[in-house]
Amino acid sequence: MKQYLFAIILTGAMSLMLSWGVWQLSMRFKLYPGIRERDVHTTPTPRLGGIAIFLAIALMVLISRANPYFAPFWADPAPIISVLIASALIVGVGAADDIWDLDWMIKLGAQFIAAGIITIGGGLQIIALPIGGIMVGSSWISIVATMMVIVVVMNAVNFIDGLDGLLTGTVLIAAGVLFAYSYLLVRDTGGDNNFNLATFLAAVIVGACAGFLPLNWRPAKLFMGDSGALLLGLLLGTCTIAILSRITPEMLDPDTFGQSMLLGAFIPILLLPIIIVIFPLTDFVLAVLRRMGAGKSPFAPDRKHLHHRMLDLGHSDRDSTLIFYAWTAVLSLSVLLMYVAVRERWPGGYWLGIAFAAVGLAACAVVTFIPPENARRARRRALQEASK
Repeated sequence: MKQYLFAIILTGAMSLMLSWGVWQLSMRFKLYPGIRERDVHTTPTPRLGGIAIFLAIALMVLISRANPYFAPFWADPAPIISVLIASALIVGVGAADDIWDLDWMIKLGAQFIAAGIITIGGGLQIIALPIGGIMVGSSWISIVATMMVIVVVMNAVNFIDGLDGLLTGTVLIAAGVLFAYSYLLVRDTGGDNNFNLATFLAAVIVGACAGFLPLNWRPAKLFMGDSGALLLGLLLGTCTIAILSRITPEMLDPDTFGQSMLLGAFIPILLLPIIIVIFPLTDFVLAVLRRMGAGKSPFAPDRKHLHHRMLDLGHSDRDSTLIFYAWTAVLSLSVLLMYVAVRERWPGGYWLGIAFAAVGLAACAVVTFIPPENARRARRRALQEASK
């Protein structure tokens, strides 16, 4: 654990310094776009923070090569190298889009190429689902299914990047829970290269987001842009695929986990990857349906995302961001609690996680749909002033 904590701290420090450097260069050379109609911020802000996040993560990956503790996932370097290559590609295309606003077909094509690099070049593929021994099918079906998962997660994560600190903090929470889960999974199963890779990637995502957040918090000095959002989506998707690629029905045999742990282990394996991106994924699906119903491209921008609706309810930018954090934390921690409670044989077992989710989601719903009166008044004043 100490080595992972060191990786988080070092990645965070590098991310903070690199983000500051990118901000300074962007302001000096005026590398920022104008204000768009759908934007919430009112001051031109650089959108190249994804480059800093990528450099911090890439440097930490290279540093890990010299650390014997991380030797398990370097024993077969193809997966980690494929992640670096795919990340470099997606950051390059994302940065170009942040500057020149590329056609959505170009971005989507680059996303599938990046997913293919990881799936085919790195060998990270979903082979089986731990549901009664169900196999995914042929190798081509496995490849296509895995690529689709990665691309969907990338776009889902990118869709919620609309408020200061929203995406950064949400991914930070999700990656933190994923790190804890994969670390415990390695301890309980003995792990393998892919489990260790997933744990390491989750750790560096946590560090990179923690280092970037100070410059991204309201009022943001620097946005991560598509380069950062797509990168974090790619890495989150890769983490979950790295775990699922080694999950087999045999791993859920009572002789492996023990009969009392079977359900507690089974639920997180299936739900945690979904829970982590549930709100970005919901926003993504709603946006695609909304835009296609209007006869537009599914990637055409608009101002009807979930975070925009939060503002329309009367919440401030900061409160909307914190509420999203709360939803993400409650859902992901409840699933993790199911695993930990059964693993540690706490009274109630996985029902503790279910109870935590029920109470937490009810509280989040109240806070979300019943904003404070002062927030509603402030929102009404802002709308009145904007209409003058």
